[in-house]
Amino acid sequence: MALEDKRGKGLSFTQMGIEDNSMSNGRGLPDQWADTVVVRPRTTERHITVHKRLVLGFAVSILTLIAVTAVAVLLGVRFDECSTESVHRAANGTSTKSNQSRDSQSNHREEDTQPWRHVRLPASLRPRHYDLKLSVYMDNFTFSGEVNIEVECITSTRFIVLHADRLELEKAVVYSDSKKPGVMRINRRFSYPANQVYVIALHRELKPLRTYKINITFEAQIENELLGFFRSSYVLNGEKRFLAVTQFSPTHARKAFPCFDEPIYKATFKISLKHDSTYLSLSNMPVETSLMDEDGWVTNHFARTPRMSTYYLAWAVCNFTYKETFTESGVVIRLYGRPNAIQRGSGDYALQITKRLLQFYEEYFKVKYSLPKLDLLAVPKHPYAAMENWGLSVFVEQKILLEPEVSSFSYLMELTMVVVHEICHQWFGDLVTPVWWEDVWLKEGFAHFFEYVGTDFLFPKWNMEKQRFLTDVLHEVMLLDGLASSHPISQEVFQAADIDRVFDWIAYKKGAALIRMLANVMGQSVFQRGLNDYLMTHMYGNAARDDLWNKFSEALQREGKEINIKEVMDCWTLQMGYPVVTISKNDSLDNSVIISQEHFVYDADAKTRNPGVFKASFQWQIPLSFSIGNSTHISPESIIWISNRTESHKISLMDESMWLLGNINQTGYFRVNYDLQNWKLLIKQLLKNPTVISVGNRAGLIDDVFNLARAGYLPQNIPLEIIHYLPQEKEFLPWHAASRSLYQLDKLLDRTEEYSLFSDYVLKQVASMYHRLGWPNSSSDSSVMQAVYQTEQLQREVLMLACSFGNKHCHRQAIALISDWISSNKNRIPPNVRDIVYCTGVSLMDEDVWEFIWMKFHSTSAVSEKKVLLEALTCSDNTYLLNRLLNLSLTSDLVPDQDVIDVIIHVGRNPHGRQLAWRYFREKWDILNSRYGEALFMNSKLINGVTEFLNTETELSELKEFIRSSGGVAAAFARAVEIVGANVRWHRLYEQQFYQWLRKSPNL
Repeated sequence: MALEDKRGKGLSFTQMGIEDNSMSNGRGLPDQWADTVVVRPRTTERHITVHKRLVLGFAVSILTLIAVTAVAVLLGVRFDECSTESVHRAANGTSTKSNQSRDSQSNHREEDTQPWRHVRLPASLRPRHYDLKLSVYMDNFTFSGEVNIEVECITSTRFIVLHADRLELEKAVVYSDSKKPGVMRINRRFSYPANQVYVIALHRELKPLRTYKINITFEAQIENELLGFFRSSYVLNGEKRFLAVTQFSPTHARKAFPCFDEPIYKATFKISLKHDSTYLSLSNMPVETSLMDEDGWVTNHFARTPRMSTYYLAWAVCNFTYKETFTESGVVIRLYGRPNAIQRGSGDYALQITKRLLQFYEEYFKVKYSLPKLDLLAVPKHPYAAMENWGLSVFVEQKILLEPEVSSFSYLMELTMVVVHEICHQWFGDLVTPVWWEDVWLKEGFAHFFEYVGTDFLFPKWNMEKQRFLTDVLHEVMLLDGLASSHPISQEVFQAADIDRVFDWIAYKKGAALIRMLANVMGQSVFQRGLNDYLMTHMYGNAARDDLWNKFSEALQREGKEINIKEVMDCWTLQMGYPVVTISKNDSLDNSVIISQEHFVYDADAKTRNPGVFKASFQWQIPLSFSIGNSTHISPESIIWISNRTESHKISLMDESMWLLGNINQTGYFRVNYDLQNWKLLIKQLLKNPTVISVGNRAGLIDDVFNLARAGYLPQNIPLEIIHYLPQEKEFLPWHAASRSLYQLDKLLDRTEEYSLFSDYVLKQVASMYHRLGWPNSSSDSSVMQAVYQTEQLQREVLMLACSFGNKHCHRQAIALISDWISSNKNRIPPNVRDIVYCTGVSLMDEDVWEFIWMKFHSTSAVSEKKVLLEALTCSDNTYLLNRLLNLSLTSDLVPDQDVIDVIIHVGRNPHGRQLAWRYFREKWDILNSRYGEALFMNSKLINGVTEFLNTETELSELKEFIRSSGGVAAAFARAVEIVGANVRWHRLYEQQFYQWLRKSPNL
């Protein structure tokens, strides 16, 4: 049935009244209307009393009035032309200097009278409730809608400014609900695309303290861009099926309906969805009523939501099935997905942990979950791992569906943490929302921190918050935050493009690290009390960082502790980067140490190149915990607050044979350096008896020493000396920290002539542990659910290092396992090491193995296995096959959209594919940027992933030239130039020193 015919099925609640149809297509008037609509003079009536004796005078007056009016009209037309020309020149960037001066002088006046020019919506109106009715046409991927918005007027205004993007706006009517009910006259309505807003200019002002209703009808496409209201597809029993789902964060609700699309404008919503009855529909709230039409269409009316921000609104239309469970308090939890995945039980694990997590968070925060239900929706395509829409959280299938018989432990852990993260958002984000995007870390930092706290609740033996948090959050974000191109965690948002920029790992991971540091300073019970006060005070509303600091300070005051949390934390949130704390033993006899702090930056020259950025005021209030120890004993930890650049402190019971250890268990967000003698004592301790130092601190020492050396704070041999103790290390975490650091070095060195010196040194440290642990049993009955965390993860880490750096036995074993799979067509490779075996086999064996893996990628229906197989294809040494994979991933439907970027990045990590991926990235940039440019993480992930291991002068020049020629302005480009520049600098300054020590090392 044609589109026009189906429009008759649309829902309508427009009242009878006068409608303004001055803009029939709804796409927006020419820009000159945006500038002239408010400056047109208003006519005033003059009542003239005519006396018979003044007829002649009246006639003269009439003639004069006509003449004056004619002149005024001519001047008005000329004014409009000038205004239009000025806007046209500004839009095309061709204003002369005199025009620029004139524009700047009138800029303030224009913004006051033309509120649509502001980045933020004017504060004159506040939405209270939306009635949104949609008709969804899945046969041609379009939808039509009607929204009725109840607004409260805060300050007088003639302009209604709200967001709308890519919508065909058909009709607009404004009603007064107060003293004089009825239809209000509209002068003009137009779109202002620069700010994605729609403007309704009224004939008379809206008055404060009164309510009004805005009715707008519209239609749009169901996009294929993974943002707004978009479509996705999957294959079931050989048939291609479609679904449509929303992704509104951060600024894409405006693509689905006209709205006040900023976090502060919370309102209630009532949604109705009309669609073919062969589909089902979901939204944030349960269905209240469902009405069936005679022609096979159904209308679902959903219950009214609590007050919430637009970007948490959600709906979906699909053919999915579900399984469900219930919490003790009666909350209905359902997991929706492809019928075959639900039937296999792929969603059972996520469903069960969600039930436990809702109850955990209710107990931890002392705040009940606010909605009657929580749906988890597993979709084939999504721009992110998941989105925490209130009551309808959406996950990409790879992050929520689990097949225990083929999924690795790493996959299980990642899936668990994604679910934990999204459930936490039901409180931090949905219930209490940041006022504005500059404090997005208030929700993302908390959700990221609770990934580890919540996972510890589910699996206490994993010990995630005290261990894995260090390598996966703290160490990772310090790599980014040590760059001169970093930024404060709270960063001002001046324009719409800045909103996407604030969603990065600084917001997520640094936010989590600072929250963890603060929780340790406050103590667990006081921290929880502060969180409860914060949530209870601001529920269903918005909050800023100072609101959180105030609640924490109040919680401490009730314990008799006077700590101004705002004063402490402002230096961590409003300054970029972090300090390196250097502890040096004083030569005096009074057992004192000198403690200093400075801004840690990988590129020391940046401080002299950019003195304006690296001001002398960079200083932190640092809670430095420390212990002293010797070969058999370590003291209880003490805490010193460091607030000056240099301080002297006495340490009792200290002598020459004792070492000092700072930042116990790495609870603080800073690095610690020591004098060389203390480093030697710590290395000696690790070699003699590493267990005297905690697991977390052993991992922290490894990460600090490698990064301090890379930044030039330490000689290059110190990190190589410290990992000489690894054969004695029996815990996973220090091995994981070492593996991450060695991987970074490997990518720096893998194209150098003396690379074998480095790889042989690493293999020597790995060999004894590799032979001790061996390989996991090849058993088809092995299950990830029975995995023993520490043992399995340690074994996997050592195997990965051994195979990656060229252990011959490891290579032979991987080839044997692949060969057995091919010959028997039965995969007996343990799930926990499949990625290692697949990658090693593809890199060492012939093209037939690559084709076999490619075939298995297409034939498997297990999403976790698909991911591992696809990454294995990027491990080939054959550049023809790598190029083929790159082209197939981008130009066909064989690789899911969200996986294309991972393919390019993994090819770039392969030394045989690095130049290939770098060239491909540049050649296809326009396509990639148009496809992923609006998705928050994707562009920056791609730019960083493709460039981070470039390390020659030629590659640095190519990068700069590409940015210049392509007009790249993303923050990720500035970061890429700095990282590649640092790589080049390291080679120039330290490569020879590094290899010189290796050539002389007795450990080779």
